[in-house]
Amino acid sequence: MKPRSVPSGTTLAERARRVIPGGVNSGQRSIPGLTELVIARAAGARFWDTDGREYTDYHAAFGPPLLGHNDPDVNAAVTEAGRRLDLCGVAVTDGEVQLAETLAELVPSIEQVLLTSTGSEATFHALRVARAATGRRLVVKFQGCYHGWHDAVSLNVISAPDRVGVQDPISTGILPEVLDATLVLRFNDAPAVRAAFAEHGEQIAAVIVEPVPHNVGCLLPDPEFLQALRDECTRAGSVLVFDEVITGFRHDLGGWQRISGVTPDLTTLGKALGNGYPIGALGGRADLMDLFSTRPGAPAFFAGTYNGHPAVVAAALATLGKLRTEPVHEHVYRLGARIRAGLTEVFADLGVSAVVTGHGSVFVSYFMDGPVPRTYDDLLRNDAGMFIGYRRRMPEHGVFELPLNLKRNHVSYAHTDADVDHLLEATRSAVRDTLAAGGVTELAGTATMGGAVGNG
Repeated sequence: MKPRSVPSGTTLAERARRVIPGGVNSGQRSIPGLTELVIARAAGARFWDTDGREYTDYHAAFGPPLLGHNDPDVNAAVTEAGRRLDLCGVAVTDGEVQLAETLAELVPSIEQVLLTSTGSEATFHALRVARAATGRRLVVKFQGCYHGWHDAVSLNVISAPDRVGVQDPISTGILPEVLDATLVLRFNDAPAVRAAFAEHGEQIAAVIVEPVPHNVGCLLPDPEFLQALRDECTRAGSVLVFDEVITGFRHDLGGWQRISGVTPDLTTLGKALGNGYPIGALGGRADLMDLFSTRPGAPAFFAGTYNGHPAVVAAALATLGKLRTEPVHEHVYRLGARIRAGLTEVFADLGVSAVVTGHGSVFVSYFMDGPVPRTYDDLLRNDAGMFIGYRRRMPEHGVFELPLNLKRNHVSYAHTDADVDHLLEATRSAVRDTLAAGGVTELAGTATMGGAVGNG
């Protein structure tokens, strides 16, 4: 049935729900308790809603605007590109060549690269070409890692305790035989990786991993774990894929692979690459990339109408240029360290058991006793009610952190020390108010380990 005419006095959020399923265009944007939030504008470290309320933004759209919202230099580059060129859909542009050369220069694993519009597309094509190269069926992923919406990896992200260790798809409508071709292992468990390769090595086409599983906040990898992935893939002839859609450029211009010294065969990129413009990339060894049908006669089909769109290419070139010439990482690393230390002090003052962790510009507070979590199993100790409950109260203090379980926070180049001071005081007040309310029973049904999944 078509929606009837909109009654007078209907809010924008209500109008959205009439014509958009759930009122939002991605599954993680509909927030219980914040269903009337409609964004009007964004700039720097802030956004404003249609009621004029201002929020200092630490959610940051799951991480893309490393430079801050609406960065003027990035926007200027996009505007200039639009004066000269739009989508022609044939051959290649000078910007695409420049961006590919830049990515190959910066990221250790990249010899050749193809552009996509999203990170999910990049991971999809990574697994497709790995199967094309090896002729094998199985893919290995890890509990708590999110690699996009496509079927082969749509399982075991934020799982309820009784779903850890068994298949836990994030959606219905997936063929069981597709899920059966994916092995799910425990992150940071090198012996489990060796055992899986001992049993299935000749059938494993690829191992895909977030080198830092930021979709569950922040699990820092043990160096020997990433090296074990490299060693086992090399030994078995499997393809090692680093999903650096989040870690790439946010933590280092060379991605986590440069930090760790472990080089994968393929790398997927996105998010901070374009500072919020819709771009992804897949790059890696030339012999693998040459299997894509962008080279005539190659067997792995690759296409996308908007791949390499001049506007997003210009955004990426401007973003990378700024990351290379200005102290962006120095600034966000300093503020991130200050936030983590400050939050640790706030929780200690309030007598709240919490572990504050993260890396560089990413921070997250788990409400549990130490030590710092290493695996998803460790995160089952997190008090999801407290995690969500205090974040529900942060907008009252003009601060936005996504109130979904295990979701990380981000610092941008536009954040200041004054913003950090505000964040710490807002957190103190929000946590104190949550404790004073006698718990978070009003969150029953939403404060679970199986709630939010990936990015959106």
